[in-house]
Amino acid sequence: MNGATPCLLDRLSLNQETVRQWSLPELADGCARAGVRGVGLWRAPVREYGVAAAARLVRDAGLRVTSLCRGGFLTATDPAGRAAALDDNRAAVDEAAALGTDTLVLVSGGLPPGSRDLPGARERVADALAVLGPYAERRGVRLALEPLHPMYAADRCVVSTLAQALDLAERFPAGQVGVVVDTYHLWWDDTVGTQIARAGGRGGAASRIAAFQLADWITPLPEGALLGRGQLGDGAVDLRWFRERVEAAGYRGPVEVEIFNPALWARNGTDVLAEIVDRFRTHVA
Repeated sequence: MNGATPCLLDRLSLNQETVRQWSLPELADGCARAGVRGVGLWRAPVREYGVAAAARLVRDAGLRVTSLCRGGFLTATDPAGRAAALDDNRAAVDEAAALGTDTLVLVSGGLPPGSRDLPGARERVADALAVLGPYAERRGVRLALEPLHPMYAADRCVVSTLAQALDLAERFPAGQVGVVVDTYHLWWDDTVGTQIARAGGRGGAASRIAAFQLADWITPLPEGALLGRGQLGDGAVDLRWFRERVEAAGYRGPVEVEIFNPALWARNGTDVLAEIVDRFRTHVA
C-alpha cells in the first residue's frame, strides 16, 4: 500500500446504484460500518424515502452526499417538453441542495424521435444550461455535465466526449457548470488525458472537474449495454491512470464507484462493498 492510499480511501464514495439491493438505511449503515464516508444518491429512491428524511439519515450516519443523479434530458424540441424538463431540473437542484451536495449530475438526453441533428441537440442543451446554471448557483449546486460513451448518443446522451462536454461547460461560469470524468464512458478516447488537463483549469482558469466516477469496461457487453459496467479490476480500464490524471489536474474531491451490474445486485451488499474497497486499494490507489 503506497503512502497516499489512506488519504485516498477517505475520499472513496459509494454510488447508491452499485448496491441497488440495499435500502437507503442499509446503504447508510453499510457505508458507515465499512468506513466509507461518501455516498452518491439517486433521485427516485431518495424521493420515495423522502428528501428531508434521506438528508437526515445520511447526516446522522456521519456520511456526505457526494453527488445526486440525475438531472438532464434537455434535448426536447417542443415547448411543452422543454418546459417540463426545465421544471424537473429545477426540482433536482432543490433536492441536491436539501441533501447537502454541491453536485448534480446531468445526462444531456438523446436525439428526439426522428431527428439526426446532433449539433442541434447539443445547442438545446446549452440553452437549458443558460437557464439552469444561475438557478443552481444560487442554491450552492453545480451542474455536472456527464459525457456518456458514444453507444448512448442516440437515446441517452448527445454529449459523447469530454471535449464536447467542456465545449458546452466553458460557455458558462465554472461555478455553474462542470463536467464528470467517468472511466467507463471515457476510457476509449485517446484525447482524454489532454481533456482532463484542460478540465483542470490550468493557467488561472477554474477547474471544471465536478465529479470523478469509476467503473470498469468488460466484454462481451450484455444485451441492452446499460447494465454492463464491470467491478473494478475486471476489465480493460487503467483506473489508476485516470486517478493520477485527475489528481495531476488538481482534483481532490470524492472518488465515486458507480457500477450498474445485476451480478453485483444479486450478491450480499456487505460483501460487494468489502470487495470494492479491496479492489479500490489494488487498482486505484
